[in-house]
Amino acid sequence: MRRTKSEANETIQLLLKVARAQFAEKGYAHAALEEIADEAHVTRGALYHHFKNKQGLFLAVLELVQTEIGQRVEAEADRYVDPWDQLLFGCRAFIATVVEPRNKRIMLIDGPSVAGWESWREMDEQNSMNHLREQLALMQHQGMMKAAPVDALTHALSGALNECSLLVAQMPETDKGIEETMHVIAGMLQGFRL
Repeated sequence: MRRTKSEANETIQLLLKVARAQFAEKGYAHAALEEIADEAHVTRGALYHHFKNKQGLFLAVLELVQTEIGQRVEAEADRYVDPWDQLLFGCRAFIATVVEPRNKRIMLIDGPSVAGWESWREMDEQNSMNHLREQLALMQHQGMMKAAPVDALTHALSGALNECSLLVAQMPETDKGIEETMHVIAGMLQGFRL
Protein backbone atom coordinates (compact mmCIF):
# COMPACT_ATOMS: atom_id res chain seq x y z
CA MET A 1 0.00 0.00 0.00
CA ARG A 2 2.80 2.45 0.84
CA ARG A 3 4.42 1.86 -2.51
CA THR A 4 1.15 2.65 -4.27
CA LYS A 5 0.73 5.92 -2.31
CA SER A 6 4.34 6.80 -2.99
CA GLU A 7 3.94 6.09 -6.69
CA ALA A 8 0.71 8.10 -6.78
CA ASN A 9 2.46 11.04 -5.13
CA GLU A 10 5.31 10.82 -7.64
CA THR A 11 2.80 10.81 -10.50
CA ILE A 12 0.99 13.83 -9.06
CA GLN A 13 4.25 15.76 -8.64
CA LEU A 14 5.32 14.91 -12.18
CA LEU A 15 1.96 15.97 -13.61
CA LEU A 16 2.12 19.25 -11.68
CA LYS A 17 5.64 19.93 -12.96
CA VAL A 18 4.74 19.21 -16.59
CA ALA A 19 1.42 21.07 -16.37
CA ARG A 20 3.09 24.10 -14.81
CA ALA A 21 5.55 24.32 -17.68
CA GLN A 22 2.74 23.90 -20.24
CA PHE A 23 0.47 26.47 -18.58
CA ALA A 24 3.34 28.95 -18.24
CA GLU A 25 4.39 28.57 -21.87
CA LYS A 26 1.08 28.10 -23.68
CA GLY A 27 -1.49 29.45 -21.27
CA TYR A 28 -4.52 27.67 -19.92
CA ALA A 29 -6.52 27.86 -23.14
CA HIS A 30 -3.82 26.32 -25.34
CA ALA A 31 -2.40 23.70 -22.99
CA ALA A 32 -3.73 20.25 -23.86
CA LEU A 33 -4.26 17.50 -21.31
CA GLU A 34 -3.18 14.90 -23.87
CA GLU A 35 0.19 16.61 -24.30
CA ILE A 36 0.63 16.94 -20.54
CA ALA A 37 -0.13 13.24 -20.04
CA ASP A 38 2.22 12.26 -22.90
CA GLU A 39 5.07 14.40 -21.59
CA ALA A 40 4.58 13.00 -18.09
CA HIS A 41 4.49 9.45 -19.54
CA VAL A 42 1.13 8.66 -17.98
CA THR A 43 -2.21 7.75 -19.47
CA ARG A 44 -5.03 10.26 -19.72
CA GLY A 45 -6.90 7.99 -17.34
CA ALA A 46 -4.16 8.43 -14.74
CA LEU A 47 -4.31 12.19 -15.18
CA TYR A 48 -8.09 12.18 -14.73
CA HIS A 49 -7.72 9.88 -11.73
CA HIS A 50 -5.65 12.51 -9.90
CA PHE A 51 -7.26 15.64 -11.34
CA LYS A 52 -10.92 15.76 -12.27
CA ASN A 53 -10.37 17.92 -15.35
CA LYS A 54 -8.15 20.58 -16.88
CA GLN A 55 -9.44 23.23 -14.49
CA GLY A 56 -8.72 20.96 -11.51
CA LEU A 57 -5.16 20.46 -12.73
CA PHE A 58 -4.71 24.19 -13.29
CA LEU A 59 -6.07 25.02 -9.81
CA ALA A 60 -3.58 22.58 -8.27
CA VAL A 61 -0.76 24.26 -10.24
CA LEU A 62 -2.00 27.72 -9.20
CA GLU A 63 -2.08 26.67 -5.56
CA LEU A 64 1.46 25.33 -5.89
CA VAL A 65 2.64 28.61 -7.44
CA GLN A 66 0.87 30.70 -4.78
CA THR A 67 2.45 28.59 -2.02
CA GLU A 68 5.93 28.87 -3.54
CA ILE A 69 5.62 32.63 -3.90
CA GLY A 70 4.54 32.97 -0.27
CA GLN A 71 7.49 30.82 0.84
CA ARG A 72 9.96 32.82 -1.23
CA VAL A 73 8.63 36.11 0.14
CA GLU A 74 8.98 34.81 3.68
CA ALA A 75 12.47 33.42 3.03
CA GLU A 76 13.65 36.72 1.54
CA ALA A 77 12.19 38.75 4.40
CA ASP A 78 13.80 36.41 6.94
CA ARG A 79 17.24 37.31 5.58
CA TYR A 80 16.95 40.70 7.31
CA VAL A 81 16.79 41.68 10.96
CA ASP A 82 15.23 45.13 10.67
CA PRO A 83 11.42 44.83 10.31
CA TRP A 84 11.32 47.64 7.73
CA ASP A 85 13.90 45.81 5.61
CA GLN A 86 11.90 42.62 6.04
CA LEU A 87 8.77 44.37 4.79
CA LEU A 88 10.40 46.11 1.84
CA PHE A 89 12.49 43.16 0.68
CA GLY A 90 9.50 40.86 1.12
CA CYS A 91 7.49 43.19 -1.14
CA ARG A 92 10.34 43.21 -3.67
CA ALA A 93 10.52 39.41 -3.56
CA PHE A 94 6.80 39.19 -4.23
CA ILE A 95 6.97 41.30 -7.37
CA ALA A 96 10.18 39.66 -8.61
CA THR A 97 8.81 36.15 -8.09
CA VAL A 98 5.39 36.81 -9.60
CA VAL A 99 6.88 38.21 -12.82
CA GLU A 100 9.23 35.28 -13.39
CA PRO A 101 8.37 33.61 -16.70
CA ARG A 102 7.36 30.37 -14.97
CA ASN A 103 4.86 32.23 -12.77
CA LYS A 104 3.50 35.36 -14.41
CA ARG A 105 1.04 33.87 -16.89
CA ILE A 106 -0.30 31.46 -14.27
CA MET A 107 -0.57 34.10 -11.54
CA LEU A 108 -1.46 37.27 -13.40
CA ILE A 109 -3.31 36.26 -16.54
CA ASP A 110 -4.95 32.86 -16.22
CA GLY A 111 -5.16 32.53 -12.44
CA PRO A 112 -7.88 35.10 -11.75
CA SER A 113 -9.96 34.11 -14.78
CA VAL A 114 -9.72 30.30 -14.49
CA ALA A 115 -9.97 30.10 -10.71
CA GLY A 116 -12.40 32.96 -10.41
CA TRP A 117 -11.59 36.12 -8.52
CA GLU A 118 -12.79 34.86 -5.13
CA SER A 119 -10.79 31.61 -5.27
CA TRP A 120 -7.71 33.43 -6.53
CA ARG A 121 -7.95 35.98 -3.69
CA GLU A 122 -8.48 33.21 -1.13
CA MET A 123 -5.27 31.51 -2.27
CA ASP A 124 -3.44 34.84 -2.16
CA GLU A 125 -4.75 35.52 1.35
CA GLN A 126 -3.59 32.12 2.59
CA ASN A 127 -0.08 32.71 1.28
CA SER A 128 1.49 36.09 0.51
CA MET A 129 -1.18 38.24 2.17
CA ASN A 130 -0.98 36.18 5.33
CA HIS A 131 2.75 36.90 5.65
CA LEU A 132 2.15 40.57 4.87
CA ARG A 133 -0.60 40.88 7.48
CA GLU A 134 1.60 39.25 10.13
CA GLN A 135 4.49 41.60 9.36
CA LEU A 136 2.34 44.72 9.45
CA ALA A 137 0.65 43.66 12.71
CA LEU A 138 4.02 42.93 14.29
CA MET A 139 5.42 46.30 13.23
CA GLN A 140 2.39 48.13 14.62
CA HIS A 141 2.63 46.17 17.86
CA GLN A 142 6.31 47.11 18.15
CA GLY A 143 5.45 50.80 17.66
CA MET A 144 7.23 51.05 14.32
CA MET A 145 4.16 52.07 12.33
CA LYS A 146 1.34 54.52 12.78
CA ALA A 147 -1.90 52.99 13.97
CA ALA A 148 -4.05 51.89 11.06
CA PRO A 149 -6.50 49.03 10.57
CA VAL A 150 -4.20 46.12 9.73
CA ASP A 151 -6.66 44.43 7.38
CA ALA A 152 -7.22 47.61 5.37
CA LEU A 153 -3.48 48.28 5.22
CA THR A 154 -2.80 44.67 4.18
CA HIS A 155 -5.36 44.81 1.38
CA ALA A 156 -4.16 48.22 0.19
CA LEU A 157 -0.54 47.12 0.04
CA SER A 158 -1.39 43.75 -1.47
CA GLY A 159 -3.47 45.46 -4.16
CA ALA A 160 -0.59 47.81 -4.91
CA LEU A 161 1.82 44.88 -5.16
CA ASN A 162 -0.49 42.97 -7.48
CA GLU A 163 -0.98 46.00 -9.73
CA CYS A 164 2.75 46.73 -9.73
CA SER A 165 3.38 43.10 -10.69
CA LEU A 166 1.02 43.48 -13.66
CA LEU A 167 2.88 46.62 -14.72
CA VAL A 168 6.35 45.09 -14.34
CA ALA A 169 5.28 41.95 -16.21
CA GLN A 170 4.64 44.09 -19.30
CA MET A 171 7.92 46.02 -19.12
CA PRO A 172 10.84 45.05 -21.37
CA GLU A 173 13.31 45.67 -18.52
CA THR A 174 12.00 43.74 -15.53
CA ASP A 175 14.77 44.82 -13.14
CA LYS A 176 14.18 48.49 -13.94
CA GLY A 177 10.44 48.00 -13.45
CA ILE A 178 10.99 46.38 -10.07
CA GLU A 179 13.24 49.27 -8.98
CA GLU A 180 10.70 51.87 -10.11
CA THR A 181 7.76 50.18 -8.43
CA MET A 182 9.68 49.54 -5.22
CA HIS A 183 10.60 53.22 -5.10
CA VAL A 184 6.87 54.00 -5.14
CA ILE A 185 5.98 51.25 -2.63
CA ALA A 186 8.70 52.45 -0.24
CA GLY A 187 7.42 56.01 -0.55
CA MET A 188 3.88 54.92 0.20
CA LEU A 189 4.98 52.95 3.27
CA GLN A 190 7.09 55.86 4.51
CA GLY A 191 3.84 57.63 5.34
CA PHE A 192 3.09 54.96 7.97
CA ARG A 193 6.55 54.94 9.53
CA LEU A 194 7.09 56.19 13.08
